[in-house]
Amino acid sequence: MNNPLRQYFRRPAIFFKLPSQGNFYPEGSLDLPDNKEIPIYPMTAIDEITTKTPDALFNGTAVTDLIKSCAPNIKDPWDIPVIDLDPLLIAIRIASTGNEMSISSNCPKCNEENSYSVNLTNLLPKNQSNQYDTILDLGELKIKFKPISYKKIHEINMKQFEIQTWLKNLENITDDDERIKVSNETMEKLKITTLLLVSEIIDSISTPDSVVTEKDFILDFLKNCDKATHDKIKNTAIELRKSSDLQPIKMKCLACENEYEQTLTLNVSDFFG
Repeated sequence: MNNPLRQYFRRPAIFFKLPSQGNFYPEGSLDLPDNKEIPIYPMTAIDEITTKTPDALFNGTAVTDLIKSCAPNIKDPWDIPVIDLDPLLIAIRIASTGNEMSISSNCPKCNEENSYSVNLTNLLPKNQSNQYDTILDLGELKIKFKPISYKKIHEINMKQFEIQTWLKNLENITDDDERIKVSNETMEKLKITTLLLVSEIIDSISTPDSVVTEKDFILDFLKNCDKATHDKIKNTAIELRKSSDLQPIKMKCLACENEYEQTLTLNVSDFFG
């Protein structure tokens, strides 16, 4: 039986063109219309509760559940490439509460706290998929990159959190030999996690004879290549990652008229509060 109240359910508030243009999504994880604009629905009361739930925030489901609810064309939010993630969250905020958002900022010169109204639409990036067209030429090796997915970001963040917890607990180990052993093991895990992050941004490595896409082979290469090669790959990956970050907001202090830039961090529990 059809619900007679269905006609009063929420409807799309805006239509949003993904910065990735729909590229980098595994097959079946995105239903992209011909015009490449996906509908964005306002948040529900349940969505807001989810963004305040500590467990959901920690395990990542606060983000995935919110996107499933408000951007249903994305079938598997874990597969979202990083260049789409923050813009999608901004689009959901716009659909839910409008373009304007108030933020507070302390002037770095006089430390005066100022309140500003930010137009969120101006923060939305345009097409970013072509940023990953550049091939890093290392002689016989050609490195092709791709944006890391939300799933991989979350997995690596969890590994880093675990490592940080181990490091904090080192001071509780009284035996010197045991502390040194655990410290060395922890630092080794940190190195591997860093290499893993770089490997996930590599789409393929081409040699004169083959194109390598297997993650285990790529990670093995990063562990064993020379430092100069590793640094070139890592630095390129870092620059590509930075290129997808939200641009800082230009500020002017109302007290001393100092002009500065403020980075907007999308903390889900605060951003949708």
